[in-house]
Amino acid sequence: MLHHLVQDAARNTPDATAVVGPDGAATYGYLDAWADALALELAGLGVSRGDRVGIWLDKSTAAVTVMQAVLRLGAAYVPLDPQAPPRRTAKLLADFAPRALVAPPEREASLAEFGTAPATLRRWPDGSPWDRLPAGPPPAPDRALPPPTGTGDDLAFILYTSGSTGEPKGVCHSHNSAWAFVSWAAETQKAQAADRYSNHAPFHFDLSVNDIYVPFSVGASVHLVPQETAYSAKGLAQFLLDHRITVWYSVPAALMLMMRHGGLLDTPVPSLRFLLFAGEVFPIGPLRELRAHLPYCRFMNLYGPAETIISTGHEVEEIDPDRILPVPIGTGACGNSVTVLRPDGSRAGAGEEGEIVVTGPSVMLGYWGRPAVTDRTYATGDLAQVLEDGSLQFVGRRDSMVKVRGNRIELSEIEAVLQSHEGVADAAVQVAGSGIDVRIVAHVVPAAEPAPSLIELKRHCAQQLPRHSIVDSVHHLASLPRNPNGKVDRRLLAARADERG
Repeated sequence: MLHHLVQDAARNTPDATAVVGPDGAATYGYLDAWADALALELAGLGVSRGDRVGIWLDKSTAAVTVMQAVLRLGAAYVPLDPQAPPRRTAKLLADFAPRALVAPPEREASLAEFGTAPATLRRWPDGSPWDRLPAGPPPAPDRALPPPTGTGDDLAFILYTSGSTGEPKGVCHSHNSAWAFVSWAAETQKAQAADRYSNHAPFHFDLSVNDIYVPFSVGASVHLVPQETAYSAKGLAQFLLDHRITVWYSVPAALMLMMRHGGLLDTPVPSLRFLLFAGEVFPIGPLRELRAHLPYCRFMNLYGPAETIISTGHEVEEIDPDRILPVPIGTGACGNSVTVLRPDGSRAGAGEEGEIVVTGPSVMLGYWGRPAVTDRTYATGDLAQVLEDGSLQFVGRRDSMVKVRGNRIELSEIEAVLQSHEGVADAAVQVAGSGIDVRIVAHVVPAAEPAPSLIELKRHCAQQLPRHSIVDSVHHLASLPRNPNGKVDRRLLAARADERG
């Protein structure tokens, strides 16, 4: 089970660094001892097997310690976005009904107007605030921890996602589903005790499962990117160098930010041996440039919604200089079987498109408060094309296929063509209007000034796309709006497209 990873490492290498965070660093021995102490505190609040515990802390070594404490009681932890307004947090608490909440007093107080908060652990057992690690080991316990219970099928954590409807849904993962990913990732990444993993993603985002548990599985260290650095181009690039990171994992947007404004392409990164990216499409131009800058580093494109943690993987080696489309998302990972189904439910063949359906051990238990997933099968709602070698080319969301003047188009294809223009650093496409007035709107981040004009981009699209897929208008932006997980906020773009007309 997941909490055994820290316990095993603490027995084998107690003095090895486990976590480096903005609140301080912890060895495996320290992490193990304080996880036990916190577990006793939570047990005193009534937490036991099957309960849920909300963690509303900033990204920190403390938060990681609390996660381990919760798991040792057979309970499940629920990371809550520290940047979220109290109203949203209160809504989530009402949904998953935690036995306890771990939060500083001021955050607990902010929930008062929305109802009574659950029993709250407001500080470390020695009285230290959550933003500072206790100076020494925990005091000798006055009682023993409850005997370990539970199985790998027990709920380990819940990650809330807005989903396609915008309503928060709690994605429930067991110890087994998480371990299916972690064990595959550790083997694929050749993880070892000397590694120094970065953690860029917030803890309520599924990328963090890799960042925390893969290093724990081999006794390596994880280095937490502070919240105030997460969107700082120069800060991220410097973090990578200062911490001598060996394995980096983030959404492509973070890497492109570091490339464009952080000087990443100007500096060797000799420590880095493995670079992973997921969460959105990496435009082929910037990816090719980064791949050339780090020829000694392995690159891997991972695909998978939070419901499966990771579904497929593709190692990026040489990139054809004439390639326009993004790199493939690869083949099944984590022991999963990944198929592409046509609308009639039959399996798509080479060259055909359909919905990605994942069956296997990393598939979630289900959404909190909703029926369990049957047969460990999840239909993603994402579309892919089956390539000749059996790997998959991501196409887009099923609901991003639209009709413009009676013609079916795929927005991600237009985005790929726009991103291949030398004057475009990033782009996202939306459809605005309806009926005969429908139009294709491109939101473009220029690579340099002067920005490419509408006429120039129309000509570029006309060279590679059918007439009905050529953009009708273009809006130049300093950057694309992104949600807290770093993905393009397409709803906000759609609203802007409608407002601008």
